[in-house]
Amino acid sequence: MVGVEFFGNFDLASAAIWLFWIFFAGLVYYLQTENMREGYPLRDNDDKPIGTETWPLSKPKTFKLRDGRGELTVPSIEYEDSKMRTDLALAPSSGSGAPWIPTGDPMVDGVGPASWTPRADHPELDAHGHVKIRPMSTLADFKISAGRDPRGKAVVGGDGEVVGRCIDMWVDVPEQMVRFLTVDLNPEGTGNTRLIPMNLAKIGTDRVTVRSLYAHNWADVPRIKKADEVTLLEEEKIMAYYAGGTMYATPERSETVLP
Repeated sequence: MVGVEFFGNFDLASAAIWLFWIFFAGLVYYLQTENMREGYPLRDNDDKPIGTETWPLSKPKTFKLRDGRGELTVPSIEYEDSKMRTDLALAPSSGSGAPWIPTGDPMVDGVGPASWTPRADHPELDAHGHVKIRPMSTLADFKISAGRDPRGKAVVGGDGEVVGRCIDMWVDVPEQMVRFLTVDLNPEGTGNTRLIPMNLAKIGTDRVTVRSLYAHNWADVPRIKKADEVTLLEEEKIMAYYAGGTMYATPERSETVLP
């Protein structure tokens, strides 16, 4: 019969299961090495790089970035060093292993809950190479189809103080979602504007409430370089500032709360 003499007593089922386990182990190893391209090389407790050859790190690979934004080689000590923030305004509260505490204004310094990552300082693009997040005032085809329109409403902080007026909305064009609101901090409308993350704002019938910030915090909200663009780095800093306000807007917020 066909196959009897060729395979003899060879166990095809056993061979199949062993081939599967060998393939699966190789797949796990490959995915683990690819997963460790960014955020590595590792560093020891003295903040010294361990190196790129530590198992199971993969060998450096160079990727060509889209939209003519150059090349990126990972893993790379130089790349990780360029993305690492130094001289953070933090100090250990006591000996080794103790928590670190801010030494200045943590919201301005970007530490603790207000920390941010140095992302690329250019706007996010859609699949066609166009800027994704844009002011609604520049989009003639967009309008509000449901919900409350925040434009023209007063902006109120967590202390109940009116800090300005909402004058615009920033839309993620491909997703058709509002990502930011624009607040003018000057009642006369002289262009002293800041962006508000939409997920940290509550739109009411007569006001927009942002509980994470108090009146004295708004002047230090990170600005954007262009009136019609927000870069990934600017997004990161703005979101971190507002999020940090939930703990650092006033000294009382960072105190221990007893039930």
